[in-house]
Amino acid sequence: MDSSSRPIDRLLTLMTRLRDPSDGCPWDRDQDWASIAPYTIEEAYEVADAIARNDPAAVREELGDLLFQVVFQARIAEEAGLFDFETVAATVTNKMIRRHPHLFPPDGVDAATPGWEELKAQERAATGGAGVLDGIAQALPPLTRAIKLQQRAARVGFDWDDPRAILAKLAEEAGEVVAELDTGADPERVEDEIGDLLFVCVNLARKLAVDPDRALAGANAKFERRFRHIESALAAEGRDPAAASLDEMEALWQAAKRLEPKKGGGVRGG
Repeated sequence: MDSSSRPIDRLLTLMTRLRDPSDGCPWDRDQDWASIAPYTIEEAYEVADAIARNDPAAVREELGDLLFQVVFQARIAEEAGLFDFETVAATVTNKMIRRHPHLFPPDGVDAATPGWEELKAQERAATGGAGVLDGIAQALPPLTRAIKLQQRAARVGFDWDDPRAILAKLAEEAGEVVAELDTGADPERVEDEIGDLLFVCVNLARKLAVDPDRALAGANAKFERRFRHIESALAAEGRDPAAASLDEMEALWQAAKRLEPKKGGGVRGG
C-alpha cells in the first residue's frame, strides 16, 4: 500500500485487499453483515470501557478498531452493489447538517426551526415510521431499549407523575413474582414477571434521573469487590468459598462493607 496516502484511504485499500476473492484473507472473505455485527457491537463496548478507564491511548486504539468495523461493513455492502464507505460518510454528514438547522439553516428557512427530537420524528415519518416507538432498534441491549421505549412514551404523556407511584408498582410486580413461586413457578411465567419487574426498575431509575446502566455497573463492581474480600479472607485460612457456610460468607461480606465509606446491603444485595 502507498504509505503516502491518507490513513483512511490506506484503511479502505487494506479492506479491499483482505476481501479479495482470489488471494484475500479466507476468514475476512467469508464474513457477511450478520457474522460481523457481534464484533461491531463488541468494539463499541470496548471504546466505552477505554473511556471509563480514562485511557487515551486505549481510546485511540479502540476507536480504530470500531472504524475498521464500519469500513468492513461498508465494503461488504459495496461488493453487493448497495453502497460504499463514501456514501456512509455522506449520509451521516447530511443527516447531522439537517439536524442542526440552527447552525446550517436551509436556504430561505429561518434558523428558528424544529428541535432535534422533532426533526428525528419527521425523518421517521418520512420513511414510514410514524409511530411513537418506531425507529428504536430491536438489537439494542434490552436495558438501553427499555430506557428509549419509556422516554418515547413519556414524550406524549404516558408516564408516571411521581416516582413513589413507581415504587408501589415495583412492590406489585415483586408480589406477582412471589405469587408465581407460590403456585408452582412455571418457568415461562416467572420469566415474564421478572421481565416486568426489571422494566419497572428501569422506569424508576429514569424518573429519578439515574442512569440504570451505570447504576448496575456500580452494583456489579461493589459485589465483585466485596466477594473478592470474602475469597481473600478465606484464602488466608487455607479455605475457599465452596468450603464455607453461607453464614460465614455473610459475616465476611459485612466486614467488607465496614471497610467502605458507603453502606450497602447484605450478600444478596447492595
